Amino acid sequence: MQMNYREVPTIEKETINELIFPAQEVLSNRESIRERLFSLHRATSLGNLDKHKVTIIFEDSEGLKKVCTTIWAMTDRKILLKAGRSIPVSRIHSVIIY
Repeated sequence: MQMNYREVPTIEKETINELIFPAQEVLSNRESIRERLFSLHRATSLGNLDKHKVTIIFEDSEGLKKVCTTIWAMTDRKILLKAGRSIPVSRIHSVIIY
């Protein structure tokens, strides 16, 4: 099922560390999880090569949000943004690469 991400509220990356992220996975099947990892790896490469920004659709304890930023690095559990900000991989619904 495709979500309409235009209606998801946009936040500033500076507020990410104030959010609460539950531990549960937001995606329900292996194919979606595999696609997310592929997109995150690609976005990380683009971020490192030419500071390319992407839109990240994610879910905190209050609901869906999106942020437009550069992904600098990725671990097994989180993506790393500027100034020590991070988002758990398990809370990311989608990465939109322009």
